[in-house]
Amino acid sequence: MAFIFSKHALDQMSERGLSEEIVLGVITNPGEIIHFENMKIYQSVRYNDEGEPYLIRAFVNFEKEPGLVVTAYKTSKIKKYYEGKI
Repeated sequence: MAFIFSKHALDQMSERGLSEEIVLGVITNPGEIIHFENMKIYQSVRYNDEGEPYLIRAFVNFEKEPGLVVTAYKTSKIKKYYEGKI
């Protein structure tokens, strides 16, 4: 399945130090998928160099063809968003 990135997503990813490869990795191998309005939110827990967990979230609009990555970010608020096991 193909995806494209919105300008907003690319800007946010750049500010947050996320590459397209990392975000596509979360989309193709998510820990969890949440359905929200016309989008799917792909989430995956990752670990930084110090071994601390953080959550990457990618919002994809599937009403567009190919799927449009609307935004993506990382957060340390795992318990707020992630329902799966770490």
